[in-house]
Amino acid sequence: MRVRKRKGAEEMLAEHPEIVLEEATAWKGRWQQLFGNDHPIHIEIGMGKGNFITGMAQAHPEINYVGVEMQVSVVSHALDKVLEKDLHNVRLLHIDGSALTEYFADSEVDQIYLNFSDPWPKKRHEKRRLTSPDFLAVDETVLKPAGEIHFKTDNQGLFEYSLGSFSQYGMTIQKVWLDLHNSDFEGNIMTEYEEKFSSRGQRIYRVEARFPDKRKK
Repeated sequence: MRVRKRKGAEEMLAEHPEIVLEEATAWKGRWQQLFGNDHPIHIEIGMGKGNFITGMAQAHPEINYVGVEMQVSVVSHALDKVLEKDLHNVRLLHIDGSALTEYFADSEVDQIYLNFSDPWPKKRHEKRRLTSPDFLAVDETVLKPAGEIHFKTDNQGLFEYSLGSFSQYGMTIQKVWLDLHNSDFEGNIMTEYEEKFSSRGQRIYRVEARFPDKRKK
């Protein structure tokens, strides 16, 4: 995805270190201390411009949210939304989603969202997909036992691949939506891509998958 560079984006992020954490590794294992409460911690990997995570944070003040995104300009747009909505239960990380174990302790996170991830359709790029086994292993490490991934996409190929990847990893498919916007699902918060794709009449797929609870073994 080509991202238009935003002038002054880096300076914007630097002006708000209380939201866009510069030394986030220091909070590994202490995220509840950072938020100042014992609320559950949910992560969105690849948050885009922040529509979803800020919408969720506004709707669920009882949950702490951490948005992960690599593109500086994109993070700056998410920061705009956090400031505009005056949200205190959101923090943003300008990092690679594969590096979660550097920032979160084992079993520190309650839930992970993957929304409209890059499909990387070529077979040789499979390891780059956020639902590939290598990424799932990272997610499982930071998630609490039996933690969940909630995944949305408009890409049927990636959706089918992800269902297979979840199952082969030993995860339980909790719920599946083959046409989210024509279902009875309540409380859906749309991402920027979701708004664009659904306005074109494209089908949106969604799945909730749970990791095995290894404590039972």
